Amino acid sequence: MIRPRISRTTAKLLILILLSAFSPLIAESGTPEKSVRDLLGKIQQIHTGEELSSQQIEANQKLYEDAVVHLDVLRVSQKTLEKHWGKIDTGKQNEFVDLLRNLFMHVAFQNSAKFFRNMKIEYQESRIKKNKARVPLKVHHEDEGEVEIDFVLRQNSAAWKVTDVILDGVSMRNNLRTQFQKILKKNDFSDLIRRMNKKLKKSKKG
Repeated sequence: MIRPRISRTTAKLLILILLSAFSPLIAESGTPEKSVRDLLGKIQQIHTGEELSSQQIEANQKLYEDAVVHLDVLRVSQKTLEKHWGKIDTGKQNEFVDLLRNLFMHVAFQNSAKFFRNMKIEYQESRIKKNKARVPLKVHHEDEGEVEIDFVLRQNSAAWKVTDVILDGVSMRNNLRTQFQKILKKNDFSDLIRRMNKKLKKSKKG
């Protein structure tokens, strides 16, 4: 059986056609805005309230885990601890990152779920410069009116991850850094870990 030969030019054209067909899908899955949309989409599904069923609690845990992958918790940890990061060993660094990740999931995501519930979100044009990006959006809150929120992202291993959230000019990361540095100025790292654990246990009981 004689197989038809495909010229090099024809092969190149076929590859270009295939790439052009799939490029919108590829671009969509790897953009900063897509990461923010995925993050907020998970957060909006989180169940809130004082008495949740076992099914709702289980569903929330899955949503927490799916949402937190869009945050660069390691970088946030390094930026908020600043000079103290290099003074602690790897075990304590990992403990801090794990605690901060859990606080995002069980405290920040819960509060955000209440805020973003049934919220109308308007995405503005993203600003991208090399491996950094900012995704601005406006939300229309029933009580607060129009609120401007900027999501700051950094590209990490081909994925865009959130490193800061700026709400009406107030930086989440700067706010965390101020709180942590205030504690570390008067107390040691162990006291900061103790307070974070206490906050996490309280949120889980609630």
